Amino acid sequence: MAGRLKDQTSIIDCNDEGIFYAEAEVDGHISDLLKNPDVQILDQLSPSKSSSGNIAGAKELLAIQVNFFRCGGFAIGICQSHRMADGSTLCSFIKSWAATAAKTCGTSNLFYLPVYNSASLFPPRDSSDFRPDPKAPSIQPPAEKLVTKRFVFSSTQVELLKSKAMASRVQVVSAYIWKCCMAAKGLGKNDTSVAFHPVNLRRRICPQMSDFSFGNIFQMCCAVTNNGGAEDWIGLVEKLRSAIGKIDQKFCEKLLGENGYEVAKGNFNEIRKYLLQKDVHVVRFSSWCGFPLYEADFGWGNPIWLSSTSYSCKNHVFLFDSRSPGGIEAWIVMAESEMAKFEQRYGEILKRAIT
Repeated sequence: MAGRLKDQTSIIDCNDEGIFYAEAEVDGHISDLLKNPDVQILDQLSPSKSSSGNIAGAKELLAIQVNFFRCGGFAIGICQSHRMADGSTLCSFIKSWAATAAKTCGTSNLFYLPVYNSASLFPPRDSSDFRPDPKAPSIQPPAEKLVTKRFVFSSTQVELLKSKAMASRVQVVSAYIWKCCMAAKGLGKNDTSVAFHPVNLRRRICPQMSDFSFGNIFQMCCAVTNNGGAEDWIGLVEKLRSAIGKIDQKFCEKLLGENGYEVAKGNFNEIRKYLLQKDVHVVRFSSWCGFPLYEADFGWGNPIWLSSTSYSCKNHVFLFDSRSPGGIEAWIVMAESEMAKFEQRYGEILKRAIT
């Protein structure tokens, strides 16, 4: 993480040039922020949004901004290059960093180390095939004003949704949000919508990999409905569960086999295929639920809240464990013109779903 990516390659030069690190003073109290989280304020606590750090185009692979509030509390904003590693890797780094800090403070004897075993399972290859052809149509949506808003599902609401669909909490919440997104878009019964979900491979590979295995060790599942606005949210749960279920041990065996590179390339090409179809409605999910981030004790106790910041990708949904056990917080990025419709349909559909 302290090294640098070599130009136009996926090779990291471990030269220890360091990461981007900044400290900021916040003229306010954390309690005020928690009462009504404002994404514009949260952006200022992140190194990618500050004037001096921009991980998206920066030379550093990791950027950290520590924000000290007037009340004595602090918030840590962290950004990591996705070219280097995935969300699971970032979570294991945070856990290792916190354990090292707590050990230094004398409040813990725990210690964690990263495991560099992914290259032995997935031998390095030229990754140029994964880069888009400069002559190919752009998958970037037209310029629109995007907004990011938080929606909280209480543990009671999540349990009610689970009882209706008999699925995991991430699956039922994802399907519900997917349904609301289609309603906000005004999709008809013959319209096509696709939901993408990353699937962590560490515990699906046999034998299982360590949670501290470093790298981008995931594949994307793809759930499709051609029934658009007429699809019931419980039907969407089944489609998501089926899509996630395809990333199983047999799939991982193919991924680790002789033609594994082609399998991985095919997975990402399927995503690109849908993104290029202008008449297909796409929702992208990123779930951080289940990661032990609330256990990251730097020596002053566990964090009281985790969140996202704004994001520049339309129809993207980030899922986090809520402050209250069992609940989920969804941070949804959407065109401003559609967000009001989403908020309206969100309440209507949720009322019908849990009654």
